[in-house]
Amino acid sequence: MPPVTRNILAINAVVGLADWVFGRLGFDLVSWLGLFNWGYSAFHGMRSFHIWQLFTYMFMHSGFGHFFCNMFAVMMFGPVIEREWGEKKFLIYYLVCGVGAALVQELTWLLAIGSYPAVTIGASGAVFGVLLAFAWLFPEQKMFLLFVPIPIPSRVFVGLYALLELSAGFSSIPGDNVAHFAHLGGMVFGYILIKYWQHKSNHKNRFKVYEGKDFSKYHYKNPIK
Repeated sequence: MPPVTRNILAINAVVGLADWVFGRLGFDLVSWLGLFNWGYSAFHGMRSFHIWQLFTYMFMHSGFGHFFCNMFAVMMFGPVIEREWGEKKFLIYYLVCGVGAALVQELTWLLAIGSYPAVTIGASGAVFGVLLAFAWLFPEQKMFLLFVPIPIPSRVFVGLYALLELSAGFSSIPGDNVAHFAHLGGMVFGYILIKYWQHKSNHKNRFKVYEGKDFSKYHYKNPIK
């Protein structure tokens, strides 16, 4: 298990344990680390929202099932992406996707009809970014839907998953407390970051092609790099 993936799992486990312990002591850790609706906090004079919640919310979970599903995905896809990109790049990507998902969730709350008290927690936004990265790096890798033993290329799997989240986000399903647009936000910010890195890499390589060439027949022998 590469170090960044291992540390993400460990931090989530420690925060989850701390949440359980503090809960037994009568202190709600979510009230400080969960992501609160900024609009409601601002318009109603509340102090529920704090800027650090854009970061800390992604290490909180609403129970073992929620924790297990997110961390299982990190454990499955994180190592191969981290080995492909390196530790620093993977860590930046994971955090950007998580914070980006939080910003999209805040925007979703702001655009919702009326301002209402709400809080969201979980690493799902960052995890959806990880899924996008896996599909980007290994588009033809076969994946299986649970209970459906039909191999699907990862790019198709992730695309269908994104469409399902988009549909669920616009559907008014009673009792649905899932932050669907935050999940999509993690993907969107992940895509933007990948395209930025790609553009930056292409820009650098555009000048490297001249290295080692013979410029003796040209007036300007030292090309700009």
